[in-house]
Amino acid sequence: MAERTDRHENAAARYFAAWNAAGPEAVAKAVAAAWAPDGGYTDPLADVRGHEQIAAVIAAAHEQFPGFVIRPLGAVDGHHDTARFGWELVNEAGGTPFGGGSAPVAGFDVITLDAEGRIRQVLGFLDRVPADA
Repeated sequence: MAERTDRHENAAARYFAAWNAAGPEAVAKAVAAAWAPDGGYTDPLADVRGHEQIAAVIAAAHEQFPGFVIRPLGAVDGHHDTARFGWELVNEAGGTPFGGGSAPVAGFDVITLDAEGRIRQVLGFLDRVPADA
């Protein structure tokens, strides 16, 4: 059975803070707080390592979806150095999915943590993406 710990919750909160940071400096600072220096991020559209490359993936998502934020779906579930959580892309102003329908992007991530609780690796699964992504 999985255990829910502050360690997992805090890591997920830093992860969302990085994705939702505004501007290059804020993104870089949030990525450094969330990921280990050699941390990685892998999903069907990206496979990167290191703070600069992770920040670049986040910046590209901000360009593709201006005015979005990523919010968690459900609770963070974790054990040992691993956690999982769902998320969706929503309109920053209203907290609702773009167009009032379902979120254009939604997914599920599995993260592994280092001894300090920073992310070593994200394995992302995209449940819903726009056709032109």
